[in-house]
Amino acid sequence: MDMRLELVPLLSTDVDRSKAFYVDQVGFHVDHDIEHGNGMRVVQLTPPGSACSIVIGVGIGEPDAAPVRNLHLVVDNVEAARDKLIGNGVAVSGINDMGGVLYAYFSDPDGNSWALQQIGR
Repeated sequence: MDMRLELVPLLSTDVDRSKAFYVDQVGFHVDHDIEHGNGMRVVQLTPPGSACSIVIGVGIGEPDAAPVRNLHLVVDNVEAARDKLIGNGVAVSGINDMGGVLYAYFSDPDGNSWALQQIGR
């Protein structure tokens, strides 16, 4: 039996702000942005090259849910990925070498945190 992680729900207190952050600053693709009525809105976004997406919205989860921590975006070149994000206005940490695995960290406006990870050099 296959089990695939394909969708991760994230806390968003302002869907339009979150969508703009992920699309305009981080470079995710918009899969869909649907309003189902009764105030419900679902926005699904996917990092380039990823089989797993995130979902933000209104009416899709617990309103007092905690931010998600340390989601990993695996990249071929952490320095280039970091530079691109910084160029798009994202605050990104310096690069940490953890025994040959390189990391740089950033967070979205709601405190969901991300790690850029480069395995090997």
